[in-house]
Amino acid sequence: MKDEGPVTIVTINANPASVVNTWMSYVEIAEQSNCLLIPAAGMHSIERDFGQDATVLLTVGSKKVEGTAGPGAGFHVTGSGEFVRQGPEYEEMKAKFPWLRAVLKITITKISQKI
Repeated sequence: MKDEGPVTIVTINANPASVVNTWMSYVEIAEQSNCLLIPAAGMHSIERDFGQDATVLLTVGSKKVEGTAGPGAGFHVTGSGEFVRQGPEYEEMKAKFPWLRAVLKITITKISQKI
């Protein structure tokens, strides 16, 4: 997450799947709780999908990180998401990203390297 690049967020239960994007520099790693915190300005389609199943898949990658077959690494991050609109995590993220309407909090269940 140190190198800038896109982050794709996909719900796995919608038909068709909902897909949104953000930037790695917006993603905060809450190490003590094994969670990612992502500012949400929009992401309404993702939020609607969580009403059925809050499972979410993120894809991240960077050409600057050594991968399995040379330069460039990509990862799939699977977890359970929720939108947070109050509390310390929300306030901390709002201070950094004043344009957010909520924080997408993802509790990580699995990380797998793809390349």
